[in-house]
Order: sequence, then C-alpha cells, then structure tokens
Amino acid sequence: MGKIYCLFGKSSSGKDTLFKMLLENKELGLKTIIPYTTRPIRMGEKDGVEYHFSTEAEAEALEKQGKIIELRSYQTVHGIWKYFTVDDNQINLSCHNYLMIGTLESYIKMRDYFGVKYLVPIYVEVEDGIRLERALARERAQDTPKYAEMCRRFLADSEDFSEEKLEAAGIEIRFENTDLLVTCETIVSYIKKDMRGESHGY
Repeated sequence: MGKIYCLFGKSSSGKDTLFKMLLENKELGLKTIIPYTTRPIRMGEKDGVEYHFSTEAEAEALEKQGKIIELRSYQTVHGIWKYFTVDDNQINLSCHNYLMIGTLESYIKMRDYFGVKYLVPIYVEVEDGIRLERALARERAQDTPKYAEMCRRFLADSEDFSEEKLEAAGIEIRFENTDLLVTCETIVSYIKKDMRGESHGY
C-alpha cells in the first residue's frame, strides 16, 4: 500500500519550492494530489498545477455532493478564501505514493480520513525574520501586491502552528529550511527510509 507524504509549514517557509523539487525526484516517484482553492490565482501559477482554482459556487456544489475530504476557510482582508481536497479519483493508495502540500489542519483531517498509517507529516520551518523577508519580496513581485493579507497570514501562522497544536498532532520531526538544497536532500533521505520501512529518524 502507498502513503501520502504531507508537506506543510508556515507561509514563506519554502514549502512550495521544496514540493516541486521533491516531485521532480525520479527516485521517489511521487504523484501529486492537487488541492482546490477559491482564492485568486497568483502571477506565475497555472490552474491545475499548484491548485484547481474554483469559484465559490463550484466549491458548494462539491460539498453538497459529499466529495470534499477536508476544507479550510480563511477570513482574509479580501473576503473568505477556501482551500480543500476533493475525492476526485486522484488518490489510489493501492498503487502509488503521493506528495501533497497543505497545513497542519489539512494533515490532521487527511490522517483522520485515510488512517494514521497512510499519512506521513513533513513539517518545514524557518526563522520568522527570514520568512517575513521572503513574504515581502514575493508580494512585491505580484501585479497587485496584497500587503495587508500578507501580514494577516503571517500573524495567523503563529496560532495555526503553535507548539501546542504541533504537539497535539504528534509532530516530532522538523526540517529546518536554511539551505534549500540541503533541506531537500534531507527530506528525500527521510522519505526513502520511510518507504523501506525504516525508522523515521534522520
């Protein structure tokens, strides 16, 4: 049986770049689970790659059909944005291992849905000052920077990834992303060991 490796961390921790690097690693052979969101598409993103970009009406229709596995709603300065995972035949654990990107909350909901033995958490963290610099640089590069939303999200991360919540979710191993290539190599080694059924230590 396959597993779902769930990559998550605070905003601007480098998880999006790590996600792409891990997917490109042919030795791991991981398939992706593309999540859905109602937030506006950002410059450089493509529909069906980072996310399936949906309307509020489409999200409500999927929810009524019972196809949403987990859903998170965020009250932003631009209104409510939803992020969710859909039972749309993307996942077949009898054949494949998967890599998904999400939040601590989405990891817990996916773990509860599929079972703890099928979900492996990969928590990436970066010192807050570095994260803030990265977030500001990314926002400046947007056609229409949303600085207020950037600040809201940065502050919300302190609550969403509090030590109490991480401990309650059983998150014991952390990957400090001070050097992208080194962090990626460390995570690759970690996943390979897990696939072989070895200890999660690294």
